[in-house]
Amino acid sequence: MPRTRVLILCTGNSCRSQMAEAVLRALDPELEVFSAGTDPAPVVHPLAVEAMQEIGIDIGAARPKHVDEFLDLEFDYVVTVCGDARETCPPFTGKAARRVHIEFEDPARAQGPREKVMEVFRRVRDQIRDRFTAFYKEHIEGRQSG
Repeated sequence: MPRTRVLILCTGNSCRSQMAEAVLRALDPELEVFSAGTDPAPVVHPLAVEAMQEIGIDIGAARPKHVDEFLDLEFDYVVTVCGDARETCPPFTGKAARRVHIEFEDPARAQGPREKVMEVFRRVRDQIRDRFTAFYKEHIEGRQSG
């Protein structure tokens, strides 16, 4: 049986989807997990990198990618993490993936002093870690081989 392949979609692919990709990779290095955006930002948000470093996960080398890079690949799951990505997610021509929506606040929109913004990144990071751990346990754990 092939390994489970997951695509996580967001709008900018600079915060939420990058953090979710890294969380799934940390949970199970055998997973084939990718993230992309419908309108990718130029870089991964530096506070997302910092928030993930705080929990021992390095996403400093990650880069935002456009969903079009993945349209011809087959996925077991396509997970949207924002409403815009859910509405604009293109159809995938490969194997029919199961679509899942797990929405999170966009920490990149937080405003105020740096420490207050960082609190939002930490909160969203922790929510992503909790909800993607639950997603993994419900949908993937025990079904992986390869």
